[in-house]
Amino acid sequence: MARTMRRIGRRFPDYGWSWPTGKLDQLLKAALLPDEEAACQCAMRWLDENDIDLVSFREHRLLAAISDRFGRKLAVHAAYPRLVGLQKMLWTKSRMAMREAEPALKAMVEAGSEVMLIKGASRIAVDASAQRGRVAHDIDILVRPQDMVTAFDVLRDRDWQIATGVSPQYLRARLLSVRSMNFFKGSFGDIDLHQFGYDGSQSSSEDDLAIWRRAIAAEFSGVSVSVPSPADRIALAIAHGGLDAHTHSDWLVDCAVAIDGGDVDWDVFLDIAARRGLAVAAAVALSYLAVEIGIAVPEAPLARIVAMADRAGLSRWSSVLQAKPRTDFGGLVWLSRGFAKQLRLKRKKGRLRQSAPDIVWRGRSAMPKTKTAPAPFVLSQTIPYPQTTPYLEMTGELMLEVTVRIAVPPVRRRIEMEINAAGRHVARLRSVAFSRSGGERVLHFRGKVTLDGASQALVLEARPSRQFRQWDDEATVATYGALPFQLLSAHFSPLD
Repeated sequence: MARTMRRIGRRFPDYGWSWPTGKLDQLLKAALLPDEEAACQCAMRWLDENDIDLVSFREHRLLAAISDRFGRKLAVHAAYPRLVGLQKMLWTKSRMAMREAEPALKAMVEAGSEVMLIKGASRIAVDASAQRGRVAHDIDILVRPQDMVTAFDVLRDRDWQIATGVSPQYLRARLLSVRSMNFFKGSFGDIDLHQFGYDGSQSSSEDDLAIWRRAIAAEFSGVSVSVPSPADRIALAIAHGGLDAHTHSDWLVDCAVAIDGGDVDWDVFLDIAARRGLAVAAAVALSYLAVEIGIAVPEAPLARIVAMADRAGLSRWSSVLQAKPRTDFGGLVWLSRGFAKQLRLKRKKGRLRQSAPDIVWRGRSAMPKTKTAPAPFVLSQTIPYPQTTPYLEMTGELMLEVTVRIAVPPVRRRIEMEINAAGRHVARLRSVAFSRSGGERVLHFRGKVTLDGASQALVLEARPSRQFRQWDDEATVATYGALPFQLLSAHFSPLD
């Protein structure tokens, strides 16, 4: 006998408490209600009551789907020209992001990496016409862990910038210890490179392999790629969007599209949810789609996911808090959700094998011992090797002491530098400017280096504490930009 889902309540901690409400619910119903006339009425009411120019990117993403769904049926509304303009703008940005990513995807495949597109890009790979209504300003790429170096080298060699500001040498040595990383290029290129499809709080080594076995061949702008199975697409959408307080909400549209396709293996989905701890987020999302929207979620799997979520214990409370749209937060909810989110973020990173130790030299304030000839401030400078015996004959570990003068802007900020040698990372040099007074600071750094006898130059370089596409804002440059420096001294000595 088929199991029947229990009634879902609207009070905490039941799953209906986290369903979208108000304007967000209205937009989602306009995008998803099976009754086209009722959906169109929701769209009209929302346009009557809201100004497109005053809402956030979350609403814009759903408006693109609504514009694609109804087209000229909305032409009678005064906001229609602005709606069409918004959709064209979002479509253009998505298309430009895809165009920027295409050569890199092709190069990865030609280099022997199997590339799986996930999230919004996978939906477009399955149905190219979806790009009119599915905003995808970043392209999410999943590769197998053994292909991470190949994929990383493709992006580095094509001048894609690492969003965190660290050097390629630093990150390449640590690829096995990161789950994903963000790259961008030009005005529109934005790629998230993943070696695991889920974060550390949702890890499952067995399912990390199974997702590849279930993958489906597809094509993306002429490049042969894989996409997740329908069950995996729903699970990934819920994993990435279901606990993020509806920062974006078109992940629910992705779920509905996959369900409407009729090819979902619900036993597989239930297994994924159990392995990855997604039951509560899935119960919130699927019950909303079934009860409020009328999407044909099969009753037996829905009842099983709700029953699974009911057994989640205290973690159920945490997930229900995190699933609630941020626009519905009250003061106590905001504090409670913040606490729950911090607990999940601690688990989110997960524990991966550390592929290389993180060597950090901490800077100490110093006084220059001798006056130096005026020299320009630079962003990169070769550290001269010692030119006298016995240093020329020395290989292996030495102690290196570096003193630099840095012009610090009048803001509190991190000071980031690195020492690299061609393709090898040596150390990160870090300090903090607590005072907002600004001015020149002299910093002294000390640590071990390895000389390999191959005269491979060590290079000291300033690094931004965060990377941006354009550095055209003075406040951003002052707070995050790489700080020019003068190399006052560099001294090698044997280890004690």
